[in-house]
Amino acid sequence: MNPASNSDIFEDIRQAEAHFAQAPHAFFQAWKHGVELVGPELFGDGTPQGLDAAISKWDLCPILADINQAIGPMSAGEKVFLAAMTSFYNAEIGGALLKRVGVHGLADLGGLDLQRRKVIATLILNYHGW
Repeated sequence: MNPASNSDIFEDIRQAEAHFAQAPHAFFQAWKHGVELVGPELFGDGTPQGLDAAISKWDLCPILADINQAIGPMSAGEKVFLAAMTSFYNAEIGGALLKRVGVHGLADLGGLDLQRRKVIATLILNYHGW
């Protein structure tokens, strides 16, 4: 390997380390924004005060039983967004919801508006497990 290749590798490693050092915070900020878009009644303690007081993703876990009931009458975009968010918390339940609302692959997220696409993209980019 030539020296330029080594420096490129080290730069890639440095960038990855920097990214993943800030990923938990970026994930939480995107998650909180997503909860604001959906409405706090389906996350955490189900109140606006709980949303305001949240300091980690653990404070805003999806209320799965309520989501299962609430998702029915939502618009198509709301359903897809909520199901996609739920899938970060629980892949099995979220995956079943995605199927239920007609999402068969990532291309089906193309119907989301720009704001919701940005939330999902940021969640994907900064996901570090739940």
